[in-house]
Amino acid sequence: MADTNVRIDGNTLRLPGDVAVRFIRTLRLPESGTHPLPPGLGEFPVRRVADFPDTVPEAWRARGGVMLPVYLREAMWLSFGGTTEPAALQVGVGKVCAVSGKPWSDRLARKPQNYVVLPRQPWLDGINSGKGTVRQFVAVPLGLGATVEGQVTGEEVWGGVQLQSFALKEPKLAAWREEQRRRLQVPPMPQFGGYGAAMPMAAPPAPGSAPAPGGGAPRAAAAMGLGVGGSMRQEVYEDDRPLSDWAERPGGRVFVHLVTPPEWRRITGEAPPPSPVDRVAYTRAGLPWFDYYDEDAGDLAPTDTLGAVQPVGDWLGDDHEPWQAPTPGQVVPLKDAQGKPVEDGDW
Repeated sequence: MADTNVRIDGNTLRLPGDVAVRFIRTLRLPESGTHPLPPGLGEFPVRRVADFPDTVPEAWRARGGVMLPVYLREAMWLSFGGTTEPAALQVGVGKVCAVSGKPWSDRLARKPQNYVVLPRQPWLDGINSGKGTVRQFVAVPLGLGATVEGQVTGEEVWGGVQLQSFALKEPKLAAWREEQRRRLQVPPMPQFGGYGAAMPMAAPPAPGSAPAPGGGAPRAAAAMGLGVGGSMRQEVYEDDRPLSDWAERPGGRVFVHLVTPPEWRRITGEAPPPSPVDRVAYTRAGLPWFDYYDEDAGDLAPTDTLGAVQPVGDWLGDDHEPWQAPTPGQVVPLKDAQGKPVEDGDW
């Protein structure tokens, strides 16, 4: 029987089929212009909701899943490095598909495609909102209408991030594994990375970015969701397999709650990560940015729904943090232990 459990391995979520997802802290981009991919500043800490039954809100217990701390207007990206076998992964923001803009579904779909293909898609930095570009994931509170959920549906009910994985059907997966075995019999050519490799965007960690080690009755918490920020050059790849190759039902799913830093400390007793790093200081230090391009992959066209989503500055005001663009030499071109199961719930 297939394992349907979702587990935490360090700060990595592992969904069935060995799909690996990490949430990476990053620089928030200006909301004008199009930019290279910003660098990673370390992982967000991830904890199981079930481990804090006395301090998490009751609604979170009902939904199960995991939680992580984010600051207002903090940016993140999702890393899929470490995923080894083919998988289709749905990514929801407030139960709106980040790829298609359609409502959350327990089925894969085309026209428009509502999933990313792993391990071909090495990461996802935002919603698919432009030709060859995405708009950055940025955390905002519910209730303002600034989230993707609020702008697409007119309501802000769910917040957070939703993940759901689908494996290849068994005959297709067996054929893929056999092909990999045959390839391994041929001496490999030297490689400088790859879809399953640890990607340079995950480094370098910011000094002090790891959370410091660390009651109260459950209560309503400040609910957070994802809006959008600046635009960056990133493709969301089109699936080149027939839809019939994938399982009809998801192998596993998980609800990711976004927690404000004060609530994180109250719920877990742990110190949240430090506030996001100053952009000018990071750029002046000469640390890298990235451009990633895969000439063999097709880019999904954006949908009208996601293309119309407006940045969070329209609700929260202009971004007054000074911006210093990276120098050309800082932009790096890329390519041409199990824990306890994470509890699912009603969502």
